[in-house]
Amino acid sequence: MAEGTPLPIRDTSWPALHVSRHPAILHKLAILRDERTEPKKFREVVRELSWLLGYEALADVEVTPLRVQTPIEVTDAHQLGVRIGLVPILRAGLGMVDAMLELMPTAEVWHLGLFRDEKTLRPVEYYNKLPDSATVDLCMILDPMLATGGSATAAIEVLKRWGATRIKLVNLIVAPEGVDAVTAAHPDVEIYCAAVDRELNDRGYIMPGLGDAGDRQFGTGH
Repeated sequence: MAEGTPLPIRDTSWPALHVSRHPAILHKLAILRDERTEPKKFREVVRELSWLLGYEALADVEVTPLRVQTPIEVTDAHQLGVRIGLVPILRAGLGMVDAMLELMPTAEVWHLGLFRDEKTLRPVEYYNKLPDSATVDLCMILDPMLATGGSATAAIEVLKRWGATRIKLVNLIVAPEGVDAVTAAHPDVEIYCAAVDRELNDRGYIMPGLGDAGDRQFGTGH
């Protein structure tokens, strides 16, 4: 087989999990992990990684044919055949939205606000501006970290109640515990990420991870 771009890993124990092995993703992930990376650079790399992961997550999206006029002649072409909705989990997911909109300028953006109760590690919903019924064919949940899986599972449940029939989860780093939780509750939801880390610590942080993605993007942590 000729050499080319490495394909995402499909773990047989997690058939819905796609772990990218693209060299550019691996390189940028190292920058995010480095504690010396300042918020401005951190935001830039989150955006770049989100674009690359979004590109991979869209590989199987349906297209429809159309005819376009080039400067020379009319030719066959394609356009996205589905309506796509982006659902960033506030606040860390906000840093992933612009990159995804570059890929899909016509995508709708809906925000969900979830925070993790530090005592129970369970998600608490505080903001939801979804319309009355589903307006898209594919929802892509954006959140840099999949830790316990509580927020992701809660977001998926909200979207399914809303009427979403196809959902993908795009994360930068995931923990095994989070993947287990999501796949157990929602085996139909595919997960796209740059790395599967070792485990969670007793505070629910991914190890080795990169710290709190929201704090590092917005300069609010230590």
